[in-house]
Amino acid sequence: MPTESSREVIKRYIEDAIAAEQNFETQLKAFSKEGEQAAVQRVFAEHAIETRHQHQRLTARLEQLGGTPSVLKSFLVHVFNFTQRTAHLGQEPAEKSSQNLIVAFGIENSKIAMYEELAVVAAFADDVQTERLARIIQEEERAAARKIWGLIEGCCRQLLMPTVANRGNVA
Repeated sequence: MPTESSREVIKRYIEDAIAAEQNFETQLKAFSKEGEQAAVQRVFAEHAIETRHQHQRLTARLEQLGGTPSVLKSFLVHVFNFTQRTAHLGQEPAEKSSQNLIVAFGIENSKIAMYEELAVVAAFADDVQTERLARIIQEEERAAARKIWGLIEGCCRQLLMPTVANRGNVA
């Protein structure tokens, strides 16, 4: 059985990253319109733009390697995303921001790991350009995860403020 070349493995990993980033951009755009907290919506809208730039850079690198993004992978990732979002059906509108932050934080950390894998494989194959791109995007994902993490507590506190304020009114 013939083994796959390191270039083909790298191209496949980049295709996976492109599909993940395209999907997450769509998800971030939706998050930016949900919930009741403008600061959270703004972070999601800004990160959607950054995410678009990430998949554009990945697409350019893939094309330099002679590949093209996989339509099938993008479709399958979008289907998985829909399944993931259905778990949040039935939540109160005020809870959307905090739930979206939790989902986004989990996705960011998954992408940090995904870029670690791409960087290691690229380094092993002496593909310095892909390794550098993976490390740059990985650091962008870390920064986004820190920003999102920093919003969770305030979002939850804001959600609970009316409840705490009404405690004195309970008979």
